[in-house]
Amino acid sequence: MQIRKAVIPAAGLGTRFLPVTMSVPKELLPIIDRPLLQYAIAEAAEAGVEEVIIVTSPGKESISGYFQPQPALEQRLAASGETDLLAKVVEAAGLAEVSFVLQHEALGLGHAVLMAKDAVGNEPFVVILPDDIISHTPGAISQMVQVSNEQNAGVIAVEVVPWEVVHNYGVVDATQVSERIHKIHGLVEKPSREQAPSNLTIVGRYILSPQIFDALENTPPGAKGEIQLTDGLLALLNEHELFAYEFAGARFDGGTPMGLLRASLAFALEREDTSQEAAELLREFRDKS
Repeated sequence: MQIRKAVIPAAGLGTRFLPVTMSVPKELLPIIDRPLLQYAIAEAAEAGVEEVIIVTSPGKESISGYFQPQPALEQRLAASGETDLLAKVVEAAGLAEVSFVLQHEALGLGHAVLMAKDAVGNEPFVVILPDDIISHTPGAISQMVQVSNEQNAGVIAVEVVPWEVVHNYGVVDATQVSERIHKIHGLVEKPSREQAPSNLTIVGRYILSPQIFDALENTPPGAKGEIQLTDGLLALLNEHELFAYEFAGARFDGGTPMGLLRASLAFALEREDTSQEAAELLREFRDKS
């Protein structure tokens, strides 16, 4: 089956990046010269996604503006012969059809996904958390679509982490069925090391059936009044299979300043137009230390 739609929750306050996120949404912070959000949408588009639904919040109108055509700028660049820059400017708007849904209150990740119910409709879709930047070709979503087709089921991206940090993540209870693929029996949010069923931790990529919306609608809010996606997934497991997939690629935590810096350095070292200068920069700082 083709996954045609993606939901990207982007309504958070970006508190780890304050004070800059008082005026710039975290999702528009750059890795080199493209924002976090664009990398997520490009990964989705590579996998065949045609429509991206961004769940945002009041005050983040600049996200919408970024994905709109910029005719004045485009004309100026074309007139001056800046074809490379022009290609970069039109790239974002051409990746996929982008629409927006407002989440007026921060009521949890599950609630954010539920806000996209009408836009998604009755078809499978992918949820992408843009904080998780994954570097690989083919991208993680393309890999997951293949697994979803093979298993005829939903897929959650996971990665192995050291046991001593497992308490920082959502964790799957699963049985391995083949290389990189595990059948999920349960999910636990931030368990202690002693209670963790595995060290396979959830990464922000999910391929889900539309039945997740019914599950979320019937999921009671937690202690903070939030509807958690993990609770909805547990309810979904009662009637639908889910598989965990250890994706190929390197994940970077773009939700923290140092994680974003690490991602920028890694991507700069991979790109032909920046690799030499990035390597020289690292050598410069190494020699100073």
